Amino acid sequence: MQTFLLSVVVPVFNEEKNITPLLDRLVPLLAQYNYEIIFIDDGSKDKTSHEIKNAIEKNDRIKYASFYRNFGHQMALTYGYRSSKGDCVITIDADLQDPPEIIHEMVEKWQNGAKVVYAKRKAREVDSFFKKKTAACFYRFINFLSETPIPEEVGDYRLLDREIVQFLNNLPEQSRFLRGLVAWGGYPAEYVYFKREKRNAGVTHYTFSKMLNFAMEGIISFSTKPLRLASYLGFASAGIGFLGILYAILGRILLPSYWVTGWTALFVGIMFVGGVQLLTIGIIGEYISRIYKEIQRRPQYLIKETKNI
Repeated sequence: MQTFLLSVVVPVFNEEKNITPLLDRLVPLLAQYNYEIIFIDDGSKDKTSHEIKNAIEKNDRIKYASFYRNFGHQMALTYGYRSSKGDCVITIDADLQDPPEIIHEMVEKWQNGAKVVYAKRKAREVDSFFKKKTAACFYRFINFLSETPIPEEVGDYRLLDREIVQFLNNLPEQSRFLRGLVAWGGYPAEYVYFKREKRNAGVTHYTFSKMLNFAMEGIISFSTKPLRLASYLGFASAGIGFLGILYAILGRILLPSYWVTGWTALFVGIMFVGGVQLLTIGIIGEYISRIYKEIQRRPQYLIKETKNI
């Protein structure tokens, strides 16, 4: 058995049918390590907590914490990092789309000096065309806007060295886009490639609206380019307006007949300027909302109960 401690953090939300299949595949893989498995129940409404507690009775290396309500996937991971004690920490979802069998390879790369080991998807045929395209657009868009490049085709299935876990735990910010925070540190990283599998049971909890909010969180957290974009749009709108004024003045002076501005040009001008104003106000509002959350300093989650932690 290896002497180091390996922590596996599993955030769960309404995954009662996936707990036992996950442990059936995960526990035999971890037998050669000194390990702990930490489940964080993010406000499940089904029997997820019951399934985890039954597993704890058979294996005291399994640990459990639950939130009073759903605080979000990133907050569940945040608590998992804070409660883990391992020399390295692996985060994995319970739906078995990310295969536990590559954990050995991830640990080997960590033992060879990598501080971060990403599990990168080399194929994801099980995902819908819409899911794959929106994910690709998300990474391209966020990397276009962000000053911190975020690896593409990776999720939250990764291994982190204790040094990086401590770094994340010490960060004071309330809004936590962990994929960006890990990349922001610039620590040496390696990749392990895998083929994404079909979800074992249940349905995905990442709806389109949640994916959109997640993308917005990542962009606002790691880039000020949207604010510059708002400024550029303001300059462009003012420039077009100035050209319109010149056009109106010259037309009034040079045209021999009485010149009347058409209602279409007036309507388009008003809609353009109004749209630019609303867009810039919305962008500024997103940044102000993040400042507001930071100033509030409310708890990021509320613990309902714990076992073995």
